[in-house]
Amino acid sequence: MKKVTVVGAGNVGATCADVLAQKNFLDEVVLIDIKEGFAEGKALDIWQAAAINHFDTRVVGYTNDYSKTAGSEVVVITSGLPRKPGMSRDDLISVNAKIMMDVVGNVIKYSPDAIVIVVSNPLDVMTYAAHKASGKSHLKIFGMAGILDTARYKAFLATELNVAPNSIQALLMGGHGDTMVPLPRYTTVAGIPVTQLIAEDKLNAIIERTKGGGGEIVKLLGTSAWYAPGAAAAQMVESIVNNQNHVFPVCVQLNGEWGQNDVYLGAPVRLGRNGIEEIINIDLNEKEMSDLVTSSAAVKSVMDVFDGMNLI
Repeated sequence: MKKVTVVGAGNVGATCADVLAQKNFLDEVVLIDIKEGFAEGKALDIWQAAAINHFDTRVVGYTNDYSKTAGSEVVVITSGLPRKPGMSRDDLISVNAKIMMDVVGNVIKYSPDAIVIVVSNPLDVMTYAAHKASGKSHLKIFGMAGILDTARYKAFLATELNVAPNSIQALLMGGHGDTMVPLPRYTTVAGIPVTQLIAEDKLNAIIERTKGGGGEIVKLLGTSAWYAPGAAAAQMVESIVNNQNHVFPVCVQLNGEWGQNDVYLGAPVRLGRNGIEEIINIDLNEKEMSDLVTSSAAVKSVMDVFDGMNLI
C-alpha cells in the first residue's frame, strides 16, 4: 500500500495533500493536525473533489492521532508557527524546533522506515532539528526549499523571456533565503545558456527577486506562500515513492561536499526510493564557491543558535 502522511493541515500541508491526491499514484494520504477537526475537514473537502478531478487516492484526516500514520513511506512535515509581532528569530526557532522534535518522535514511532521531508520554517535549521531528533541517516531526512526557489527563478525567467517554464532548466544552492546561491551558469532554456538570451542586468535583477521571493509573497498576501511550496513537496514525494530518480536541489546535511561540513544547505541530489540516492557534486567556480561559503556561514550561525538552546 502506497501511503504518505502530511503533518500540518494548514495552507501548505493541505495544498500538498491535494496535489498528491490529484497526481493519483498513492493509495492513501493521511493529514494530521493538532487543531481539533481541522485535518478531518480539509481531508473530507479534498476527498469530495475526487469524483470531479478524477482521482482515487483516499484522503483522511485525524487530530493528533499518529497511530493512523503507521506504515507511511514518506512523511511531509509542515507544522510550525509563523513569526508573530514581537517574536525574535530565536523565539521562532525555539518554538518551532520543539514542535518539530515532537512531530518527528511521533512519526518515527509509527513509521520507523519512513523518509521525512521537512517544509517548516526556518527551513535549514528545522531540517537540522528534525535530523537530530530522528537519529536517521541524513539521506532519509531532508528539507524542501531548493525546488521552490528554483520554481520561482524559472517563473521569473519565463515571464521575462516569454517562454514556457518547463523549457527552463535551472539550479540553486545554499540556504533558503537571502543567501541562496542561484547558478546562472547552470541555467538553460531548451539547452540554450540563459546568458545568451537575457541581458546581464535583467538576469541579475531576476536573481535578486528570486532571493526575496518568499518575502514578496508575504508583502502581497500578509502571509507566506502555499500553492508552490505544497506542490514542491508533493513533487519530491512522487520522485521518492515512484523511484523516479529526479535530480532536485534539496536541503541536506553536507559532510565534506564543497568543503562544507555538518551544515544543512541546498544541493543537487538524486531522489529515489531510498530517499537521497546521491548528492551530485557539481563544479563551482570561484564566485559561486565564495557565495556558497557565505551562505553556509549564515546557516551555521542559525544552527548554533539552536545548539545553544540545548533542546536535545
